[in-house]
Amino acid sequence: MRPIPLQGESMTTTAVSPSVLLSNDLLTGAEWSPAHTRELLHLSAEIKAHPARYAEVLRGRFLALIFEKPSLRTRVTFEVGIQSMGGRVIFLDHTQARLGERESIADVARNLERWVHGIVARVYEQRVLEEMAASADIPVINALSDKFHPCQALADFFTLEEKFGALKGLKLAYVGDGNNVCHSLIFLAARLGVNLRIATPDNYAPDADVLADSKRVARETRAKIELFTDPREAVDGVQAVYTDAWTSMGFEAEEKVRSEIFKPYQVNRKLMALADPDAVFMHCLPAHRGCEVTPEILDGPQSVVLEQSENRMYVQKAILQTLYR
Repeated sequence: MRPIPLQGESMTTTAVSPSVLLSNDLLTGAEWSPAHTRELLHLSAEIKAHPARYAEVLRGRFLALIFEKPSLRTRVTFEVGIQSMGGRVIFLDHTQARLGERESIADVARNLERWVHGIVARVYEQRVLEEMAASADIPVINALSDKFHPCQALADFFTLEEKFGALKGLKLAYVGDGNNVCHSLIFLAARLGVNLRIATPDNYAPDADVLADSKRVARETRAKIELFTDPREAVDGVQAVYTDAWTSMGFEAEEKVRSEIFKPYQVNRKLMALADPDAVFMHCLPAHRGCEVTPEILDGPQSVVLEQSENRMYVQKAILQTLYR
């Protein structure tokens, strides 16, 4: 492809050649090594502490935000983050027409790479992100798919690092559906040396391929990835308890069945009492009070859900800094 010029530059410039911009996309959270993942969290802390130092990183660059799903946190944190680094945002609303319906995903990606310097996409299917990344030579960032949510999980571990310091050996319990958030927590726990305990009903465990990759990495970092069906066993003595909605977007037809199956997995006062006395409660939001978590836990003193939301912006700025430096 032709290099896309920075704003105000002529078409002869090679300042933003993809070979300079991109070493890899962020599609799953498993692309980066343990060392690189730790560096990204350190960079997030630096950006949070000194945002003015990074105010020109994206100067002259345009990024397309493509959203098939509605969003509060993801859209606002990316838009504010990009603009606070000097970049511009082009928002493409695909909540009415899915990618691939009007024209092929490959054609969308090949056209966008002629105009913008990166794509941030929030989609229903992981395959859409993979096809975009294969078709375009600009960075593609996963802002949520059916299988992974890497930006969220990175912000979660950054929040835990702020609260507890070193992550190595920290005990985190995830209780509920083995979904996209769970998958990204698994990938990153393995890379950061975290002991992750996952409690799900029998037929809702995380994917075997995600577990296999993470257990391979965990041998290097001495992380532990453990599966349970009893949430009480998973939560016993941990420093953080995490849950997510029982029915993710795209699975609404299963809501009634899921609400019955997941009832024993509700995070309430009784379950949190099994964790360490200083344990925190985590949720990626939006939450459903009275379903996966009770109001006294979600809104109580142990909750760090708003810190997680705030930290999405700093982690995403660190991702952009990494891809564009």
